[in-house]
Amino acid sequence: MPARAARPAPRDSPDTQGDSPHAAIPRETVKHVLAAGRSETASSKRYQGLQHQPVKHHEAFREERKNIIKNGKDHGGPDSRPGIFAFRRTLSAAWPIRSKTMVTERVLQHAKKLQAIGCFCIGTNQVNLHAARKKGVVVFNAPYSNTRSVAELIIGASVMLIRKILDKNKAAHGGIWNKDAKGSFELRGKTLGIIGYGNIGSQVSILAEAMGMKILFYDAITKLPLGNAISKKSLKELVSKSDIITLHIPETSQTKNLINKSLLKYFKKGSILLNYARGEVVDLNALKQALVSGHLSGAGVDVFPWEPEKNGDRFESPLQGLPNVLLTPHIGGSTEEAQLNIGEDVSTKMLNYLETGATTGSHTVPELSLPQQEKTHRILHIHNNIPGVLSEINSSLSDNKINVLGQYLKTNDDIGYVVLDIDTKLSKSAVELLKKVKGALKVRLLY
Repeated sequence: MPARAARPAPRDSPDTQGDSPHAAIPRETVKHVLAAGRSETASSKRYQGLQHQPVKHHEAFREERKNIIKNGKDHGGPDSRPGIFAFRRTLSAAWPIRSKTMVTERVLQHAKKLQAIGCFCIGTNQVNLHAARKKGVVVFNAPYSNTRSVAELIIGASVMLIRKILDKNKAAHGGIWNKDAKGSFELRGKTLGIIGYGNIGSQVSILAEAMGMKILFYDAITKLPLGNAISKKSLKELVSKSDIITLHIPETSQTKNLINKSLLKYFKKGSILLNYARGEVVDLNALKQALVSGHLSGAGVDVFPWEPEKNGDRFESPLQGLPNVLLTPHIGGSTEEAQLNIGEDVSTKMLNYLETGATTGSHTVPELSLPQQEKTHRILHIHNNIPGVLSEINSSLSDNKINVLGQYLKTNDDIGYVVLDIDTKLSKSAVELLKKVKGALKVRLLY
């Protein structure tokens, strides 16, 4: 992949002023720095063979980062370690994080230079979005990157559980030959009930129908059925008619313990439950009772209300030791392809924002996709969504005879986002005027 020189570094307002820019950091080097340590596959595979070698990865990268922080400067020449300069410039303005890094309101209060957060995962639960929105910090994630990985695992788990492969595998490892067809079935002709017909649920629908299954789904929002899938109006109706039920819903106050003792009574006898969504949506003790009583014939669970912090830590669940129960350590999206997609997706969104002001995929600042203007300077203005801001912006610029060559505006309930392309001779004056506009949160001269 050819390297391309990045635009001149952003020049921020005093509250976001960063290090002095070092010229000509290749775009792909900056993308590597954003992805390094967040997506091992992305940084090891996607960026091999770059003309400008990116910063050393993993432990070596961490050691160099410590030296920068400790000494306050980089000892290498401008061309010998370009990744370090990219690191210094980029990570002061953009934070790449994974799911266990918690960005709280208190953390954000101290992040004076922060422009964007990239969640290198599917959700954004680890970030206080309300606090980020109030600070004008853009938050990105990769909502579609592991869709296929999870969907394939659902199909695989369905086969394993409906055929009772787990118990037969355990017997074979224990030296017991157990060739028996009793209680083993094909997927073909069975009914799959999908709770949550979003990105992953709809992909599961397509794969399961290709296996010959009948598809029912329930979603709180009206969704277009794919293929021959049929929407059901209630959870009770769906679970009572499904041989396998799979969950693909977010963790909210409404979905906590959605699958509980009361709802499990309506499940079809001998059915199977799969939870590869969020740990809090199933009452595991109620599920255990349903399995022990024989009301359910099996379960596959990949997410739990409490999960260990790191590999090797002790893990406990009420479902341990039960027959025909598949427990996995939150690996639904853990494939090399998914990690590669996540690294590429989020780093691209973050870099596009830092380079052009585009906020496509943002969960905080309103989404804008911007055309580039030649021979202009671009200013980003993020402000509280209160009456009169745009009028004040235009009046201030007009009164000072500053010509606006392009203007883009998008708002949500809390935040307004204005991008202005200004005559290059007057951009410094424009920035100073825009800082004084009421409700301004961040003002940045992009290029």
